[in-house]
Amino acid sequence: MRGIVIALALSACTGKVSGSGPGGGGGDQPDAAGGGSGTADAPPFSKPVGPYFTTQMFFNEDVSATPTSSKSSSIISALRAAGGWGNGDKFQIDFAIDVLTASASTPMQTFTPTGDFYSPDCDHVAMPVPTGGNVEGETGYACTHDGDCHLLVYSASQQKLFEMWRANITSSFQGGCLAVWNTNMTYTDTLRGDQCTSADAAGYPISPLLFTADEVAAGHIDHAIRFILPNDHVRQGFTRPATHGTNTTGGTNAPPYGVHLRLRADYPVASLPTEGARVVARALQKYGMYHADGGQIALTAQSDRHTTAKWSGLLGATDLAALRVEDFEVIDHGGMITLTGNCGR
Repeated sequence: MRGIVIALALSACTGKVSGSGPGGGGGDQPDAAGGGSGTADAPPFSKPVGPYFTTQMFFNEDVSATPTSSKSSSIISALRAAGGWGNGDKFQIDFAIDVLTASASTPMQTFTPTGDFYSPDCDHVAMPVPTGGNVEGETGYACTHDGDCHLLVYSASQQKLFEMWRANITSSFQGGCLAVWNTNMTYTDTLRGDQCTSADAAGYPISPLLFTADEVAAGHIDHAIRFILPNDHVRQGFTRPATHGTNTTGGTNAPPYGVHLRLRADYPVASLPTEGARVVARALQKYGMYHADGGQIALTAQSDRHTTAKWSGLLGATDLAALRVEDFEVIDHGGMITLTGNCGR
């Protein structure tokens, strides 16, 4: 049903509204180019100004001097009262998501949408599938462990970022929500469409918010980072840059989908146990981290399966465990937006 009624059923991990889908059902399919509404042509650049994208995006912004929200203390207090980060209140790093790289010769494959595909939020178009690749948490393209099984593929030749939730390729290609991002376009604050989900429940891209072993080895991360929280720690609704949320059950002071947290400038970064942890902490002070989805492992890094540098000896899953919710503050991106379930693309 379209309108303001929100479907009651939820998918397990991404927190997307099911039933009639987060877009409320109905509506035309997105055009084959992907990207949806809210975009405009932008001139090409010799190299990206941020991961994958050739134009400035919200995750490129230096917020080290941005004033905190007037609600920062109440939001942090509510998150503490709910149990902090989740996962036993341990600020842990997940290294399971891969980003694959397609060439101009990578074959394009069509997929059959599953019940995890929502219209008009998602793009039903062919996507490149590189030989020897894999979905999140797997050694190949088969989703054998019933996880989120994100399939993330960057195609420089097409200037597109393909991000799919719940991909499963065996004898056939079954796919959940596919979000196609045009990496040479300037997105407005509604990104691919207001009230629209993506491969993440918050509606924004995943790949540019993942930090890599190559970045940490180089000594700097030049963008904000993706983080997640248990959905019972999050209030219903969302704030920019998110375009979507889900049926969460946190209190009225709890952080919403899309909340932007920044590590306090006075945090003793030098006290962290490894230089890799200190590199991440400095990025959290300069760019912060954006809430993207529901789950237990707070911070998301990219797997080192397809990177030059490797995580072993560089950064461990619990090297940032000293960070508590009270070590962060909230940056204001505007008021709460009510979740309607009516995607506009």
